[in-house]
Amino acid sequence: MSVTPRFDVKIWGARGSLPVASPCFAEFGSNTVCIEVRCGDQVLLFDAGSGIGMAGKALLEQGARHLNLFFSHCHYDHILGLPFFIPFFMPDMVIDIWSGHQSDATTATMISDFMARPFFPVGPEVFRAKVTMRDFVPGAVLMPGDGVVMHTARLDHPGGAVGYRIEFGGRVVAMVFDTCHTPDVLDPGVLDLIRGADLFLYDATFSDEEFKTFAHFGHSTWQHGVRLAQAAGAARVGMIHHATFRTDDELTRIEQDAQALFPGAFCGRDFQVISV
Repeated sequence: MSVTPRFDVKIWGARGSLPVASPCFAEFGSNTVCIEVRCGDQVLLFDAGSGIGMAGKALLEQGARHLNLFFSHCHYDHILGLPFFIPFFMPDMVIDIWSGHQSDATTATMISDFMARPFFPVGPEVFRAKVTMRDFVPGAVLMPGDGVVMHTARLDHPGGAVGYRIEFGGRVVAMVFDTCHTPDVLDPGVLDLIRGADLFLYDATFSDEEFKTFAHFGHSTWQHGVRLAQAAGAARVGMIHHATFRTDDELTRIEQDAQALFPGAFCGRDFQVISV
């Protein structure tokens, strides 16, 4: 009898822009974006926000020895945890780092420029793991592991960003952060990434009303995430990249309102695990 391989998503950080610390953020979490996807025994990580610190410790305790880390883009909230990812300092670790959002720099340059004085005391030369930097062009199809096929697309975000569609074992998970939208327009590139997806995580920083003020920030809304899910025939949409000011009470109301429109909607929480 064949066994369906594991395909799980764990949210290590669901917050956007800035880590937060207050009792009013306890339920949905405080860490900036880091998402773990398990394809069988293979570990894929997406972004290195502050959530990646605890992810690294847990992965070592679980015996992981090979990881793929993908970046949506390199704004600080998505890379600030990178130097504190413990597996980088383990000589028996193999880590592949991928990025494709930059037209004028490489993955290696992105990391070395970030981990440089006067902004950081040491550079990536202190890593002891076997680290390979991999560049790609948005639109490329990646095959980072056995049975894993990933489609990529450019997202609408200042400085560029990349969305991912992960296909494994006949199921689909998509990562769509950070991205903006034009009111009343469904981005065809995003629709392609999430079409028929079992789950996609979406940049739902704002509400439609707030978007009128913050459209230039390069983020989207929870209502637009619902509209995309409905149009693409997706089963579930997880709202992430919560605004720094968004309290647990507010996110609970958003989740309830979203589920009234689309039962497969939810607001992501730090440490939440979703089986696909």
